[in-house]
Amino acid sequence: GVSTRRMDKLVKTLGIHSLSKSQVSRMAAELDERVDQFRHRPLGDAGPFTFVAADALTMKVREGGRVTNAVVLVATGVNADGRREVLGLRVATSETGATWNSFFADLVARGLGGVRLVTSDAHAGLVEAIAANLPGAVLQRCGTHYAANLMSVTPKAMWPAVKTMLHSVY
Repeated sequence: GVSTRRMDKLVKTLGIHSLSKSQVSRMAAELDERVDQFRHRPLGDAGPFTFVAADALTMKVREGGRVTNAVVLVATGVNADGRREVLGLRVATSETGATWNSFFADLVARGLGGVRLVTSDAHAGLVEAIAANLPGAVLQRCGTHYAANLMSVTPKAMWPAVKTMLHSVY
């Protein structure tokens, strides 16, 4: 749920200066409903999505009065008309193969089809989920993830030279 303080801060940006707890509850419920509709909307009519990018974002969340790590799985797609949109997102406790598989199975069940290219990092569970749920799609390693992995194993003194070589390749 959304806290009263956060909702107050949000609505102040809209020019509203005070809300009751019941107003916050109603607004949060309406927002939750809209997010749920977005997360479960059919994808078939909007596609086919020939290009999909998938990634996981790690963030801190407050649950039951304590702060924990959560993972947000996100897939964006580009259809044949070149229109890009968020296809799905899911909050999970960790990035596992089972979580990715369930995420992509849900996207396919909602009508995701026609995928020819998926760009992502090299997380083993993600790679397996793409192969299992999007047969025929080619996986391409995301250049940003590749560069970050390359820099993490490169001695710091070599970064300028490696960056220059990497940019010349791109």
